[in-house]
Parts: sequence; C-alpha cells; structure tokens
Amino acid sequence: MGLVVQKFGGTSVADCEKILAAARKAVRAQQEGNHVVVVVSAMGHNTDHLIELAHKINEQPPAREMDMLLSTGEQVSVALMAMAIDTLGFRAVSLTGAQLGIRTDSSHTKARIKSISTDRIKQLLEEGNIVIAAGFQGIDEYLNITTLGRGGSDTTAVALAAVLEAEACEIYTDVDGVYTTDPRVLPEARLTRQVSYDEMLELASLGAGVMHSRSIEFGKKFGVPIHVRNSQADVAGSLIVNDPEAPGEAVSGAALTRDEARISLTGLPDVPGVCYQLFAPLDEKKITVDMIVQSPSADGRADVSFTIPRDELKATLRVIQPVVQSLGGTISDCNDNVSKVSVVGLGMAHQVGVATRMFQALARAEINLQMITTSEIKISVLVDRAQSLRALRAVHEEFGLHRMPDNAVQDPFAQIGKIKRQASPVDVIQRLRGVELEGLTVDNIGLDETQASMTLLHLPNYPGVAAEVFRELAGNGVFVDMIVQTWNSAECSDLTFTIPRDQMDAARRVAKQLCEKFTGSRIREMSAIAKLSVSGIGLRSHTGMATGIFQALRDANINLEIINTSEVRINVAVDAKDGAAALARLNERFVGAMK
Repeated sequence: MGLVVQKFGGTSVADCEKILAAARKAVRAQQEGNHVVVVVSAMGHNTDHLIELAHKINEQPPAREMDMLLSTGEQVSVALMAMAIDTLGFRAVSLTGAQLGIRTDSSHTKARIKSISTDRIKQLLEEGNIVIAAGFQGIDEYLNITTLGRGGSDTTAVALAAVLEAEACEIYTDVDGVYTTDPRVLPEARLTRQVSYDEMLELASLGAGVMHSRSIEFGKKFGVPIHVRNSQADVAGSLIVNDPEAPGEAVSGAALTRDEARISLTGLPDVPGVCYQLFAPLDEKKITVDMIVQSPSADGRADVSFTIPRDELKATLRVIQPVVQSLGGTISDCNDNVSKVSVVGLGMAHQVGVATRMFQALARAEINLQMITTSEIKISVLVDRAQSLRALRAVHEEFGLHRMPDNAVQDPFAQIGKIKRQASPVDVIQRLRGVELEGLTVDNIGLDETQASMTLLHLPNYPGVAAEVFRELAGNGVFVDMIVQTWNSAECSDLTFTIPRDQMDAARRVAKQLCEKFTGSRIREMSAIAKLSVSGIGLRSHTGMATGIFQALRDANINLEIINTSEVRINVAVDAKDGAAALARLNERFVGAMK
C-alpha cells in the first residue's frame, strides 16, 4: 500500500465548507488504496489574529509564549478536520507536533526540525486511520512547544513525506500550481507542469509564495516529489522533482522581489577579512542580506554592494556605519526604492548568451541596471521600483515564458510512485553522521583554476551599457561565466566578469574598444584567478553561510576578489596562487556538513 501526505494551507481550511472539501480529498486518497497523512495549517487568518492579540497584551511578547499561543491555531484545525472525516464515515486521529514526535531545536518562532519519530504515525495508519497532523509546530528537548516560522506547515508536510517515504507530498493551496511568474502581477504567466528542485529553490527565495524554500530543501535532500495543486479545483497542478519541465530550455521562470533596498560601499581596503567584518555584525542582528556583489577596484581599494529587505534598511545602516567608518570606506549610496528582477533555469548552465539576451531585453525597455549578479542557474538585476513591472514583463516575453516549450515533459505526473530514492531517509541520516534532519548539507566544494577576470571601471550608468558589453564579447567569441556589477553612483558603475584564461586577449581587445567609446572608463584585469563554489541545500536558510566562507578565508589570510551568491551556490574568486589553500580551508570549515 502506498502512502500519500496531503497538506492544506490556511485558505484551504478557512471555513467549515472548505474543511469538509479537504476531508473528502483525504478520504478519496485512502479509498484509492493509500495510507494518508494530512497536514493542516491554522484556519484562514487565525495566526494573524493571534499575533494581533499578543501585541495588544504585550508589545514584545516572549518568543516561548508566542509559540505556545500560535500553535493553538493548528490544534483547532486538526481537530475539526478529524471531525469532518468522522462525519464522512471514516476514521481519523488528530495529532499535535509533540504527539507526532517532531523534535526541533529551541529557536522559538523559527525552530528547525532535528528528528521525527514515525512509530506512532505508522501504527495509526496500519489501524486504518487517516492521520491528521498539525503543521508548523514541534517540541524541543525540554518539552517546550516550538513553531517553525514562515512556511512551517509546508516544511512539516515534506518532512513527514521524507521520513515516511511517501510516494508524493501533495500541497493544496489557493492557486493551480507553480507559474512562470506571479500571475497576479503578470496575467500572461503560464502554469508549469514540472519544475526542478533547484529552480524552485531559487524562485522561492525570490518571493514565489506558492512554496517556502525550507520545504523544497527537504524535498531535494530526500527525493520527495512535491505536487502543488489547487484545493478548490480538480486540476493537475505542478510537480517539483529533480528535472525541469523542458530540458535544455535556458529559462523556466522569472520573479520580481519588489521591496528591496541597496547599500553601496566604496573605498574599502582590498585586504583579507573585510567582508567578514562587514557582514558578521549583520548576521548577529539577524538582518537578511540578499544580493552580495564585490568587484575589484583600483588603487588597492574595493567596492561592495548588497541588498536587504526594504524595511530593514534603517537597522542595517545603524549596524554598518561604524564598521565602514572603521575600515576607512564610505557608504557611497543607499536606496530603498529598488526591486530585483530575476530569471531562473537549469538550462542556462549549458548555454551561452543568456545574460546578453536578458540585458538586451531590458535595454529595449529602457531599464537601467543598478546591480547585476549571476549564478549557474540564475541572473538577477536590481532596477528602480517604478520600472520593475516593465522589467519583469520584458524578460518574461524575451524568453517566451508564456508559451509551452516544444520539448516539455508530456506526462510528468506519471512519475509519481515510480521515482526511486537514492537512499532511504535512515541511510541519508546515517551518511550525515547524525546531523539533524534540517541541517545544512554541502554537496560540493569546487575549485576552477582556468579563469581570468576583467573589470570595466567607471562605466556610464544608463540603459543598454551592459547589453552592449556582453553583445560585443559574445560577438568576438568570448565565453563569460560570472558577472557582477556594483553601483558606484548615479553616474557610473563597475562591471566585472570572468572568462577562460585563453580568451583574455580577445576580451582585452573588446574592452579597449569599449573604453574608447565610454570616455573615462578603465580596465582592471587579473590574468589568473581561482573560482571557488560551495553548493548544497540550506545555504540561504541557514543564516551566516556566506559569512562563514568569508571568515574561513580571512583566517587563511586569503583576499576575496569577486563574490556572488544564490540559493544553491555561493561563488567567490581569489588570486590563483591562493586557490588550493582556499579549497583546503573551505573543506575544513564545512566537513561536518558534507554529504
């Protein structure tokens, strides 16, 4: 007999009618011959109401008591769902997080799952019950109730599917599935039938609200197929698995992160440890840093730009100002009126010219780029918020995301029940040598010693400049890997890219021609760099990951030349002579998290 985990979000259990509809779906799954575990969220806006009540009593309520309060929302839902199934003539048992055996750490309001005991769940299933599990919650080693934070019920559902070795985890929500972009923003967005874990991780980190990144991390780590469906309509939905919908397509989705703020720092000493000094204090204050770009500057100084959520700008400035001052640098610019537009796709890792196409589309739409960062499967640009919708539409149209690809998987849902796990959850945990279920997993730490870098300093800051740079490079047969652009001022910016060392002469010829055209621009090049890449699961949801890399390299007295970050990979470049030492230090730093 198969096992299915179903999860119903707050809007899917918002009233009695919807709870009965969800109960019928659970019963139908059991009647089809499956064991069924149902995870439910609090009804509708119940959690918001509880938070409001708490703040009426106490402006800063203790985190432990907030968890005690918020967990009651799911307790109401599981009891009502069990009653609904009983009304339909079937057996159900409701369980809180503690009764389920979900053990977490003690980080109240944002706890991580350490382990799940499955004995009780399996016994109840064997007795013919549908198990109704409270999402979003667990219990720590001191028997305190904990909650998992934003997206916690998704995380509960996929975690249960992982440890129970379910055939699939069905996430029922108020949308039909995963779209190429938010259909509430762009009506032309298309429903995708399949998306890869890595693509979904990037899209979730960029604000795709249909799934939370921590749940996708569980799915990827344990090979759980995640089936996103509409609770109010009987449509096929979208499947999240290892492979993309259309292998070979450069871009599968686009995203808009609307409320960003940018801080640009100039004149920082170009010496080991500077980035650690900058970002460690922000980690301590739990300030979320998103894009981080550093490009080499001139005269022994470096420029760094980074973004944070708009509502954290003032707090960030309070922390960062004394640090920058102590380093002898300057906060050259900050702007809380910017948005991030990104494209994501596994196919871009194997295709040239994807960034050029994106930059050209944005140039045609007269969109100026304030920052650029790229990874193997993502390109992100920072634009003025007033231009963000136009920018999103431009890239969505450029990559034809409104059309079904010709080579799309014909029947993705036929995979359900047939996907072979590489290892059972027990095997995985043993391989991780006791690391907690939701712990950081580093897949690979790589070293590429074949690249060089070039920086075009003081390029004019207007639409189309980046598009022209990379169009000329592509036209001369130069293959570009990493791209970062920092913001110097409203008048100019620095653009850095890495290339194969044997293409440096061709790149230099193009750069000289561009500098002749863009008066005042200069070239800074490094003929040999070492690119280090740390990839894995949980790089962004585990705060301080980038800072950990910066600290490890600082301790080895290794200077960072280039930085860019993504959900599944962090890339840094150092001088070629330091490559082997940097690799050794990173392996030492993350030995406990390596697969």
